[in-house]
Amino acid sequence: MPSVVVVGAQWGDEGKGKITDFLAKRAQVVVRYQGGSNAGHTVVVNGREFRLHLVPSGVVHPETLCMIGNGVVVDPVLLVEELEGLEREGVGPVRLAISDRAHVILPYHRLLDRLEEEQRAGMGTRIGTTGRGIGPTYVDKVARSGVRMGDLVNPERFRKRLREVLPAKNALLNALYGHPGFGEDEIIAQYGPAAERLAPMVTDTSYLLHSYLERGARVLFEGAQGTLLDIDHGTYPFVTSSSATAGGAAIGSGVAPVFLNNVLGVVKAYTTRVGEGPFPSELRGELAERLRDRGAEFGTTTGRPRRVGWFDGVIARYAKRVNGLAALAVMKLDVLSGLDELKLCVAYRCDGRRLEHLPSSVEVLQQCEPIYETMPGWQEDISGVTKYEDLPKNAQAYLERISEICGVKIAIVSVGPGREQTIVCQEVL
Repeated sequence: MPSVVVVGAQWGDEGKGKITDFLAKRAQVVVRYQGGSNAGHTVVVNGREFRLHLVPSGVVHPETLCMIGNGVVVDPVLLVEELEGLEREGVGPVRLAISDRAHVILPYHRLLDRLEEEQRAGMGTRIGTTGRGIGPTYVDKVARSGVRMGDLVNPERFRKRLREVLPAKNALLNALYGHPGFGEDEIIAQYGPAAERLAPMVTDTSYLLHSYLERGARVLFEGAQGTLLDIDHGTYPFVTSSSATAGGAAIGSGVAPVFLNNVLGVVKAYTTRVGEGPFPSELRGELAERLRDRGAEFGTTTGRPRRVGWFDGVIARYAKRVNGLAALAVMKLDVLSGLDELKLCVAYRCDGRRLEHLPSSVEVLQQCEPIYETMPGWQEDISGVTKYEDLPKNAQAYLERISEICGVKIAIVSVGPGREQTIVCQEVL
């Protein structure tokens, strides 16, 4: 029963979309197990770019069944827009199954997200959310006041659930922010067409997925965001609202952990982060702008410029531990071409002490300074290299040092956005 969890091993935006798409050619099922439309996965096929938010990155493979698991929060209107956009691009018909247990993002979730972030900004505690309503939807899920996809596609049940939850939401909006709130007819009119379009896709995906696994199907579990944004194991409170680590794949898709055979960690050859929070190896100035421009480091969902820095081995080792990484996919190695020297963060220094592991306190992490090793760079353009042994010797040495620092072997190296710009060192699926 071969299956692989594809997980981000940094602060997200590592290139999980490309890797999932690349591996999906050998998979029968691709499952998205957490997050929402705050994720942005970019897939490039024959020079054409597909920007995905909710639809799993296996969608460009027509024979692959894509699933949105129960751990995902779904904006039905945006999902329909995404599906229609893919159809206009000639992708389809999309084979998509949506969990009836997945929670629905409603208009008041998006409004609360924006208002709460504005309030935090006024107090100097801004997190940097995408404003898509993700966090408030997960809050309602845990508070047992959420609306699920199974409710949405049943008109009577949807109206009943709105009548149960809207009074409290409207009272909250009015009392805290002076907003009049929403009417049930208003929401039903807005969401009705999307519910009708998605209804045939909504099902018990846990049961469906289990039937595939029992038949020995190859399954990819696609994570969103990254390990350092995990609600439990990330740099809290500058995190997302779901379990972005590999353990979330079982909970967020409804299968037992024994079905998760392998975990592939995705890292960039350097490090990036979007939003607020500590970033020990962050670069500023001309070099940061060069990496940002060459790496196209702008958010797929928000367009925000990403913060950039040298590769951080401390967070990569941490990601190995909490995910059980069996192998690494190292992305955007080509972005480093042309630099005379490269730096690798191998540890931190804090209060005169050397730290080999990631501190759990964000306050301590903010005080940490990186301890670097310096390695020679390479000048060659590597974007057309297809074999590991054809990489420049300094590039090979850099990759080997990353593997040593992390204690994880490298299975895949990416030297560009296209599928063909992928070097396979070891088969993963």
